[in-house]
Amino acid sequence: MTTQAVSASSSSATRTGARRRTLTTVLWHVGTLILLAIVLYPLVWLFGASLRPSHDIVGNIGLFPTSPEFGNYQRALEGIAGVPVSRFFLNSLLLAVGSVIGTVISSALAAYAFARIRFTGRGVLFALMISTLLLPFHVLIIPQYIVFQRVGLVDTYVPLLLGKFLATEAFFVFLMVQFMRGLPRDLDEAAKIDGCGHARIFWHVILPLARPAIITTSIFAFIWSWNDFLGPLLYLQTPDNYTLPRALQLYIDQTSASDYGAMIAMSMLALVPVILFFLAFQRFLVEGVSTSGLKG
Repeated sequence: MTTQAVSASSSSATRTGARRRTLTTVLWHVGTLILLAIVLYPLVWLFGASLRPSHDIVGNIGLFPTSPEFGNYQRALEGIAGVPVSRFFLNSLLLAVGSVIGTVISSALAAYAFARIRFTGRGVLFALMISTLLLPFHVLIIPQYIVFQRVGLVDTYVPLLLGKFLATEAFFVFLMVQFMRGLPRDLDEAAKIDGCGHARIFWHVILPLARPAIITTSIFAFIWSWNDFLGPLLYLQTPDNYTLPRALQLYIDQTSASDYGAMIAMSMLALVPVILFFLAFQRFLVEGVSTSGLKG
């Protein structure tokens, strides 16, 4: 009798635990779906609004129109202010690719110096670099603009790209420093025995192992540059030089009718390269897990 009671009690406890796990799993999935719906709602609404006429966009919270039309995309593809939409895409692509190249090169070099080279004042310089993350960007807007204006670089891409090649993005430098510090120093010593200097160690040893950090930096640098509005707003004055976010402002005219439909259609088109870029490289974001075996 005692054995049967214990068995029944154990079976009941097992069923209770299974029901609790099932309930927890269901609640977890429901909560995840609700959160996903909240996150995706603006994007779905944006797509639905791009298929509505301009007069039916403002104040309408519905997702999809009853009779969708594609005139907004046609007007968006025609361009604005006498500039074709392809020019805006090329300008944004030029800045985004230049930002990726400059950020990756400068951040990797600075990170290698902080992570693998011992020199006087390294800790102080690294602390000063990290402290720049606490400095609001808006504090630097006026002095930077005055400098670039006096040297005649306003309405060019130099003010938007120069800092990328000078390792001014402290976040990316910090990201790569933390990754490089996790790589074993035995690799450096082995390379030095083979006659390698810092340049060859950096190029042939560190960079191949730091590929996950480089890909992560590239993804975020591309997205941040592609979506940047404030920088082009400050430094670009000619419509021929406008990027996509800057060109979207041309569709809003306070003195006449604003073409919200074409602006939203242009916004949807501007999202396509970012999504494709992320889908192409997002698998590299998790590659850092595979390098954990090197730390043994």
